[in-house]
Amino acid sequence: MSTPVVQTDDAGTAGTAPVLELRDVAVHFGGVKAVDGISLQLEPGRIYGIIGPNGSGKSTLIAGITRLTGLTRGELLLDGQPVHDVAPSRLAGRGVARTFQTVRLLADLTVRANVQIGADARADGGRSRRGPTGWLRPGATSPAVADAIARTRLEGFEDHYPAELSYGTQRRVEIARAIAMGPRLLLLDEPTAGMNQTERAEISALMRSMRTGGLCQLLVEHDVQMMIDTCDYVFAMNSGRLIAQGAPAEVVRDPAVQEAYLGRKWREHADGD
Repeated sequence: MSTPVVQTDDAGTAGTAPVLELRDVAVHFGGVKAVDGISLQLEPGRIYGIIGPNGSGKSTLIAGITRLTGLTRGELLLDGQPVHDVAPSRLAGRGVARTFQTVRLLADLTVRANVQIGADARADGGRSRRGPTGWLRPGATSPAVADAIARTRLEGFEDHYPAELSYGTQRRVEIARAIAMGPRLLLLDEPTAGMNQTERAEISALMRSMRTGGLCQLLVEHDVQMMIDTCDYVFAMNSGRLIAQGAPAEVVRDPAVQEAYLGRKWREHADGD
């Protein structure tokens, strides 16, 4: 089900210009079709989720959107402008931020300095450079950094180094860094991995709170219940293709989605009961 759909905001208003549009996007690695013809639209102020079993192409799709993986075919439009040929380092200046499936923090910088990188990247249009004494933007912590630290409940950790933090706290630092960029589009690849249920609930609440500013968010997460509780709209993938999309609870109940997660034998057994 890869046909673009007209979506509505919480007030039911249709026709909002999409922040991001994918047109027949594919990423092939030789004969492996990791992503194979995805078309979708993402609107401002909404939280979207991508679910699917391991190997379904979710993270590859995020990598393609952020230009870290080249597209085999297709188009990416950000605010109606093509970006499929834009260098990854330039996307920050266009209002795109992301987190990664595995934590990517700079070990020799404090929490504050790691988060400051996000603010610098947006201010510099993605051109921040690292020098021998740190990132090249001296001075006091910016308001964006202080706000991102407060939103992710990192007060008290500002002067800690990544090695001194739990894995879940490291992931919050990465989310704070992305928030500090002040993005229009935020992509989160398994942001709550390594977190306990309380921390997951806090991140879910944070994501919902950021909708009010018009931020568009795209989330990849294995915790299906979190996706139901957090997302406004969910896309389900399997074998590089969209197999369902719509309201989270409805997508999770879709037979094709259940089969993708649990297998054809499970479906045959369920249908026979």
